[in-house]
Amino acid sequence: MSEVKLTAESRTEFGKGAARRLRRAHKIPAVLYGHGTDPVHVALPGHATMLALKHSNTLLTLEIAGGATQLALPKDVQRNPVRGEIEHVDLVLVRRGEKVTVDVPVHVTGEPAGDGLTTLELTTLSLLVEATVIPQSVEVSVEGAEEGTQIHAGQIALPEGASLAGDPDATVVIIATGGAAETADQGAPEGDVVEEPAGETAGEG
Repeated sequence: MSEVKLTAESRTEFGKGAARRLRRAHKIPAVLYGHGTDPVHVALPGHATMLALKHSNTLLTLEIAGGATQLALPKDVQRNPVRGEIEHVDLVLVRRGEKVTVDVPVHVTGEPAGDGLTTLELTTLSLLVEATVIPQSVEVSVEGAEEGTQIHAGQIALPEGASLAGDPDATVVIIATGGAAETADQGAPEGDVVEEPAGETAGEG
């Protein structure tokens, strides 16, 4: 996993107006909480934070002006639905050696046998891991898997030091029958014209 250092500034103004002023100054409002402490409201550097949070579960080393350095993980990232810019971040305090529960992306490798099609039922797995060694992904190999194969969470080899926090019986990957997709892809008989009805275009914190 990656670890990124960010300089955080304490903030005392709250509300939508204060948040807009921060964003105009290329900063992101954030709240740091956890370990039974009172929430700490901070402002993060906009561009550096955007780059840091491009990947999930990035460990942040926050150097808070006038305070101690803190380790934190992103808990909730709110983005502008149109522009995709980060508007607010909730951060949770962690300590080195502490175990945390995080959702880690599933990455499928290999090709199934025959015409089998890989269907990913779960895009992430919930794992219990040390906060400073969170894996970037969990790999699931489907190399040579036959049609009808189902791979459950409990069958997946996890990175060293990680344990499954979710349901071991949850289906993660299914190898579907390729022929079903071919049937679905078949259009109208050659020479026939199928007319489609005209569609309609649908149009802070």
